[in-house]
Amino acid sequence: MAIILGVDPGSRKTGFGLINQVGSRLEYIASGVIRVHKEPTMAHRLDLIFSSLVEIIDQYCPQQMAIEEVFMGRGPDAAIKLGQARGAAMIAGTQAKLEVYEYAARKVKQAVAGNGGATKEQVGYMVQSLLKLPGVPQEDAADALAVAACHAYTATGLINIAGASHSRRGRLV
Repeated sequence: MAIILGVDPGSRKTGFGLINQVGSRLEYIASGVIRVHKEPTMAHRLDLIFSSLVEIIDQYCPQQMAIEEVFMGRGPDAAIKLGQARGAAMIAGTQAKLEVYEYAARKVKQAVAGNGGATKEQVGYMVQSLLKLPGVPQEDAADALAVAACHAYTATGLINIAGASHSRRGRLV
């Protein structure tokens, strides 16, 4: 059993999702969106991302954190802002002594939708289906839940490939 915090970072909205991995089964815990676009400066936005994730970590006590990697979708300025948001999120995780795992967006989509080029709508629908939710989560929350599910599937796959029974501190045992 492991509680995994998934994070879809952004400089305007940061999605978060928590799942409980029990063997090969995934259970939904919580999800939401940290909206920072109304903050006056980038420094205030980063502080809000950090402090919000610290509160979420304190409330739900996850054992692991998975976060989406930076991609160059809209240009260098957007990538820099995304990198800063990722940094604030990652520091929240590492300060809480969580192991932080990073996944490319294509890998996340492949893991949950079976297609690395899946649309946001397809990812949302698959997250709803995988976690047996009554509706599709908000876009950024669905992406964060997909990151957490990707980590759960990746970690389970690595354990199975190695023939190990479980992992401890990121190592197969």
